[in-house]
Amino acid sequence: MFKHILIPTDGSELATQAVDKGVAMAASVGAAVTIVTVTEPFHILSADAMQVESTRASYDIDAAAYADRILAAARDKAAAAGVPVETHHKWHDNPYQAIIDTALEEGCDLIAMASHGRRGMAAVVMGSQATRILTHSKIPVLVYR
Repeated sequence: MFKHILIPTDGSELATQAVDKGVAMAASVGAAVTIVTVTEPFHILSADAMQVESTRASYDIDAAAYADRILAAARDKAAAAGVPVETHHKWHDNPYQAIIDTALEEGCDLIAMASHGRRGMAAVVMGSQATRILTHSKIPVLVYR
């Protein structure tokens, strides 16, 4: 079965549920997990409210603090379940690519993720990250709804 599961999260409610389910699955099959969150770098023109309201320096600080919080919560869940865990915070313009790259770099044999996150209108305009991962990943993807 699976030995190393990548679980991407953006901290949204559905992504948090996917973390819970992915960690439970890992515990049941004796797999390790790598949990990743991806932050899009600051852009002057953006549809992301956090970027519109911030300067580059404050955005970077706030985004890193947010990533640390959600990764710490996920790390604690995995540790409580007795699942070996690593966490990564990546900065990338294309979150789906950073997720796939992390899965390959870490030797993961499954990506377990939520069907959608907090991308809102950007997901409608650009397409969801889950859809892009399903389209481009060479390793299996389990999508939680």
